[in-house]
Amino acid sequence: MKYNVTIGLEMHCEISKTNTKVFSGAKNGYSEIPNSHVSPVDMAFPGILPVLNKECVRMSLMMSEILNCKQPEYMYFERKNYYYPDLPKGYQITQNTPPAPVGMDGYIDIEREDGTTFRVEIDNIHLEEDAASMNHLYDISTIDYNRAGVPLLELVTKPCLHSADDAVAFLEYMRAVYQYCDISEADSKKGQIRCDVNVSISDTDELGTKVEIKNVNSFGGVKDAINYEIKRQTELKQAGRYEEVEQETRRYDEETGTTIRMRSKVDAIDYKYFVEPNIPKYKISKNWLEEIRKSIPELPYERKAKYQNTYELSSYDANILIKDKAIANYFEECLQENIEPKTAANWITGLILGYLYKYEIEITDFFITPKRLFDITESIKKGSISSKQGKELFYMVLEEQKEPLDIMKEKGMMQISDENALTSVVEEVLSENASQIEMYHNGKTNMFDYFVGQVMKKTKGQANPVMVKEILTAKLSK
Repeated sequence: MKYNVTIGLEMHCEISKTNTKVFSGAKNGYSEIPNSHVSPVDMAFPGILPVLNKECVRMSLMMSEILNCKQPEYMYFERKNYYYPDLPKGYQITQNTPPAPVGMDGYIDIEREDGTTFRVEIDNIHLEEDAASMNHLYDISTIDYNRAGVPLLELVTKPCLHSADDAVAFLEYMRAVYQYCDISEADSKKGQIRCDVNVSISDTDELGTKVEIKNVNSFGGVKDAINYEIKRQTELKQAGRYEEVEQETRRYDEETGTTIRMRSKVDAIDYKYFVEPNIPKYKISKNWLEEIRKSIPELPYERKAKYQNTYELSSYDANILIKDKAIANYFEECLQENIEPKTAANWITGLILGYLYKYEIEITDFFITPKRLFDITESIKKGSISSKQGKELFYMVLEEQKEPLDIMKEKGMMQISDENALTSVVEEVLSENASQIEMYHNGKTNMFDYFVGQVMKKTKGQANPVMVKEILTAKLSK
């Protein structure tokens, strides 16, 4: 039996592009040195008072607009009361009770790779402070308060997704939006993106028993966790063990690729929300909202349309380029260097991204700048080097950290395109291979490639292959 799958997501993204945290003056920045970006407010010392970061609110309202949400007339915050070692105050300043969230009842349309679209309904997006981070070692746990008070946007969808692929497509697009709007680096390696996943299956139109998977830290993990949970719940139902699909919270184990039970969740936890008394309500002016709307930058799908319509790229190439803002920016810088759009796209989606993924580096740290890439591609275009030599030069530049043109001179890579010089080499090869010429004229046409190879061998790979073939064809036809 095939079951109806329903998925809801809670996407947490740290606002990393403000100077300070959301309620304190401590630096908002990633650091590998524990407890180096903290203040008395973050540590909940006696007598402290939170002060709201206006830039965080502006970015939150921008995301609310992009998600077609309704904004509240007044902004206010609430206390979510619970105790955990990573929460110094014993409560979290957040937004929960309508109309507190910065955005409610929105939607966004997402494109699949096959060109079809689907709509994701947004329950709410709200601004809150992040908790500290804990590291559980063998016999001790440590707490890093650098993350305590970092501004966090939590995006909650309605249970409207029906496949792991759609869930990941939505998350990847939203990550790109955060980057394009300069709200967050959205770097999962820095813990800036986390996701809770709710999965249920049912053989009717009713929603099945919801199982929550907490704090999945990668989109690949989200996909695997959803698919595993669908399989697990399906096997229980097919075995007639309906009662064993219980409402619970589980975690995803990357090593085993499975979800593991953490605790039951029969009833919602009572966090005893109440309005945060130390942050007064304030009215969101229509003029400010209009300013924020006008400041929304070019978004990923808008760039995709431009790449397809203006630069005539395929949907496939455009999708790869827009997925990461830094990659899209690199592509546009290549165009400013007068690299042809299709040429730039081919190099980026091929050799460049392959190199970045292999060595786990960012495009911003990549030695071959758009200007250096222009030197390589222009040398190929002019016939100074062959396409094969261009690829070899690409890796030489990265290995030696030198300018492409300097390496070409040092290695003697300049392609021979002088017709007289090439004709002389071709004639020399033909004079040395009389029997092979006879075989060629007797129908063994693959000997042509043999002649080309001999010319390339004599010129140490520097002969212009197109010209060599033209000269050979003319000579052999006589």
